[in-house]
Amino acid sequence: MTVSTSSPSQADGVRVVTVDHPPVNALPVQGWYDLADAVRAAGRDPAVRCVVLAAEGRGFNAGVDIKELQRDPGHGSLIGANRGCAEAFAAVYACEVPVVAAVRGFCLGGGIGLVGNADAIVASEDAVFGLPELDRGALGAATHLARLVPQHLMRTLYYTSRTVTAAELHAHGSVWQVVPSAELQDSALA
Repeated sequence: MTVSTSSPSQADGVRVVTVDHPPVNALPVQGWYDLADAVRAAGRDPAVRCVVLAAEGRGFNAGVDIKELQRDPGHGSLIGANRGCAEAFAAVYACEVPVVAAVRGFCLGGGIGLVGNADAIVASEDAVFGLPELDRGALGAATHLARLVPQHLMRTLYYTSRTVTAAELHAHGSVWQVVPSAELQDSALA
């Protein structure tokens, strides 16, 4: 299952939208659209006061499924991924209720687009953020990274494909809380 929603009993009014697409939560084209639909549905529910974006597996999000793009002899998957990402980012940005991104592990590429549009970011101590796409011959989420760091750091991270830690982003004020991994879910739900 790529995208699921749940309503934790310990957090009344909170809907959790979870990505679970092994091995690294790099979403295929349909996964981006499913994520957008799940966020929009949660935001429109009058019983929901907050949406938490979460992930299972090894990290928060590794962007688009490059293998899907490579299997496509044309450009349909690339165009679909671009449009799907735009839909998901817009759904997070325009959600009727606040969106909290609960980030652990890696948050790369399209993951930066998701957190760059969220209202708050709670990250585990092991979280790292970055845009490796320049090393992959692609352009990506630099405009979303620009919401998280000052302009010159954004340029440096973009052109070098270097990652930045949750603690570094917390120092810039873009990550709200940095917590031990075991406390991530509870902190995001709070």
